[in-house]
Amino acid sequence: MAKKKDVNESIEIIESPEALQQEIVKVSGFFDQNKSSIVGTAVVAVAIIVGYFGFQWYQNTQDAEGEKKLYKAVYAFESDSLAAASKDLAKVSDEFGGNTQNLADLYLGITLLKQGKYDNAIEKLKNFSSGDLLVQARAYSLIGDAYSEKKSYAEAIEYYAKAADYKANKFFSPGYLLKLANAYEANKQTKEALDTYTAITEKYPESSEAIPAKKYKSLLESSISE
Repeated sequence: MAKKKDVNESIEIIESPEALQQEIVKVSGFFDQNKSSIVGTAVVAVAIIVGYFGFQWYQNTQDAEGEKKLYKAVYAFESDSLAAASKDLAKVSDEFGGNTQNLADLYLGITLLKQGKYDNAIEKLKNFSSGDLLVQARAYSLIGDAYSEKKSYAEAIEYYAKAADYKANKFFSPGYLLKLANAYEANKQTKEALDTYTAITEKYPESSEAIPAKKYKSLLESSISE
C-alpha cells in the first residue's frame, strides 16, 4: 500500500502545478541566502527534482528493457553516486534512441553539472527536448546554470530567458526571471536587470520571488546612485 501511495503522490506532483510548486519552494530560498552563486546546493536540489519528474514523465513512454537500464542509472543518480550514474547514463544514451536516449541525456547533463563538467553538461542538456511544461523549461534553466558557472553570462541570459518564456506561468517563470536578472547584473547589464526585477514584481506579485526581486532592485538602484 505504501508503494501505491508514493506513486499517487508522484503523479499528483507531476500533474498539479500547485503540488509541484510546494516542492520547488523548498529549494527556492537560495536566492536570498546565496544570490551570487547560481549553481550550488540549492541548484543541485532543483536538478534532482527535475531528474525525478523527468523520470516520471518517461515511465509511460518506454519499452521494458530501456526502462530497466535507465532505472539502474537513475538509482545511482539519486544515491549521489555520480561516477556510476555518469557511466551508466552514457551507456544508455549510446544503446537506445528516441525517448530513452532523450531522458538519459537529461539525467546525464544534470549529473555532469553536479560534477562541475559544465561544457559536457551543456552538450547533453541541449540534446534534451520535451513539450512538457516543467521539464523543458528546467533543462533550459540548467543550461543557464552551467553557463553561469563558466561566467559566460551572455549565454546564460539566453537560456534563462528561454526558460522564463517557455509556456510562461506563475509557478515557475518567476524563478527563471530571478535567475535572468541575476545574470544581467553579473553581465553589467543594469537596465535589463532592473527591468527584469520589475517584471517579476508586476507580473507575479504573489510569487515567492517578488520579495527578493524588490530587495535586489532596491540594492541595485542604490549602487547606481552612489
